[in-house]
Amino acid sequence: MNTDSYVQFFRQTSPYIHAHRGKTFVIALGGDAIAHGNCHRTLHDIALLQSLGIRLVLIHGARPQIDKRLALSSIDTSFAQQLRITDSEAMLCVKEAVGSTRLIIESELSMGLPNSPMHGAQLTVVGGNFMAAKPVGVRNGIDFQNTGEVRRIDADAIEQQLVLGSMVLMSPIGFSPTGESFNLNYQDVAAHVAIALDAEKLILVSQAGGIMADGNLLRNLSLPEVNRLKENSTNGSEQSLLACAYRACNNGVDRVHLVSCAEDGALLSELFTREGSGTLIMKDHSEVIRPATIDDVGGILDLISPLEDQQVLVKRSRELLETEISRFMVVVHPEGLLLGCAALYPTMEESSGELACVATHPEFHDQGIATRLLEKIEVDAKSQGMSTLFALTTQTAHWFLEKGFIEVQVADLPAQKQSLYNYQRNSRIFSKAI
Repeated sequence: MNTDSYVQFFRQTSPYIHAHRGKTFVIALGGDAIAHGNCHRTLHDIALLQSLGIRLVLIHGARPQIDKRLALSSIDTSFAQQLRITDSEAMLCVKEAVGSTRLIIESELSMGLPNSPMHGAQLTVVGGNFMAAKPVGVRNGIDFQNTGEVRRIDADAIEQQLVLGSMVLMSPIGFSPTGESFNLNYQDVAAHVAIALDAEKLILVSQAGGIMADGNLLRNLSLPEVNRLKENSTNGSEQSLLACAYRACNNGVDRVHLVSCAEDGALLSELFTREGSGTLIMKDHSEVIRPATIDDVGGILDLISPLEDQQVLVKRSRELLETEISRFMVVVHPEGLLLGCAALYPTMEESSGELACVATHPEFHDQGIATRLLEKIEVDAKSQGMSTLFALTTQTAHWFLEKGFIEVQVADLPAQKQSLYNYQRNSRIFSKAI
């Protein structure tokens, strides 16, 4: 990567770094991800997230490791309802496999090799009895024995460790108040923890890495879509991921990400780039059109500054924009990125208003964002008693014509705007009855 590309990349990631700092992420790392050759890099990327000020709870699985231990001990187990039936003999292998897997994770997170993301890091990893478990019991005539499920998450205890700056590491073994140990599903643990902590994100890292349809990765899914896919899927691993994501998102977790463990840097790409690398699940993944606030000034400047440099838009200072921010509407991506903006300025003649500063993020052109902004502006203008919108432009006349505007002359502008018309700029003038 050359210097210019690096600088541009770093600038693009900075809004995400600011947005994620101080937030709580729960990361569920499947046993397949830990067994994968890329696990070393994945764990170091997780450590990098911690160094950026993200509060992390890491929950690991161990199914392949358990399978290996059982095979070495010549113990056969069966599955029902996607759960392993764990007898007392198998439970010993579960404890050994989970314990050794946990040690692998802790050792990786303790490394500080030069030229690695862990160099110079002072990362504290904390474990503890942060949850209570209970037996699954007998379901449909099947006794699951030492297989359990989450009874309660001690959110306060976890929160105390996060406040101290520690990463919390949790394993899929839980204990009852009487000291019995139970084999838990790590995704179920992760969902319960994310819900209990009111986490900003739940991130599921596995070999699946996302939901595919017709060979294409589905970048965004709403809850109804997740429910439909879950019911129609014949892939057990995919069903488990979708069920976990649905439970978490349906119970207050803002976003659930499905990320690949096989793709180097997939976790960072998912969290710090607009395109992402996996599947994002939200209750409603469509963008939001809303009035701008003072916190949007920086994002609006990023949208309009290139157009000002090209003299497509009239230049606005930050101070002026802050003063006029109540005039603006913005379109916001589910991940918080501003995709577009537009402003409505009233005139001395109460029946007319000016549509101004229409801008769309360059990576989201031709997606109807400006059109949706115009529709919203028209609704707001009507509610304010306006019957006419006008706009001045030097380079986008065709767009206004396509949206029902007609070209008019300076003399057709409200008197206030006539006196302010910049003849040197020589903008074309368009009007639309609404």
